[in-house]
Amino acid sequence: MTPVTLAVELPADRHEDRAWFPVCDPAALVPGRGVAALLPDGGQVALFVDRTGRPYAIGNRDPFTGAYVLSRGLTGSADGRPFVASPLLKQRFDLETGACLDDPAVSVPVYRVREVGGRR
Repeated sequence: MTPVTLAVELPADRHEDRAWFPVCDPAALVPGRGVAALLPDGGQVALFVDRTGRPYAIGNRDPFTGAYVLSRGLTGSADGRPFVASPLLKQRFDLETGACLDDPAVSVPVYRVREVGGRR
C-alpha cells in the first residue's frame, strides 16, 4: 500500500499549470499546531488540521511583519470560523479564506489540500 501524503494545489499563476505538490504525512499534523512546508518556488505554506481531521493550508508569511511564522500561531475559532493568530502581532487569519479577521484589507494565500496515495 502506498503511504498517504497531504498535497497542496500550486496556483497556476506561480507555476506552468496547476499541480498537486506533496507536503507532509497527515500524522505530522496535530489539532492546534501548525507545520510549515517549503514549496518548489521557495514559498512556504502553513498546514493545520482541526479536531475533525480536516486539513487547511495557507501562506506561512505574516503580511504585517514579513516573517514566515504563521505555522507557529495559535489556532481557534471566531463565529464558527477556524483561524490562526500570528505569534508576533496576533492578527487572526481565517483558515478557509485567508482573510485577516482584524483588518479586512489584508489576507494570505489559501491552498486547496487533499490526500494522495494509500487506499483513501
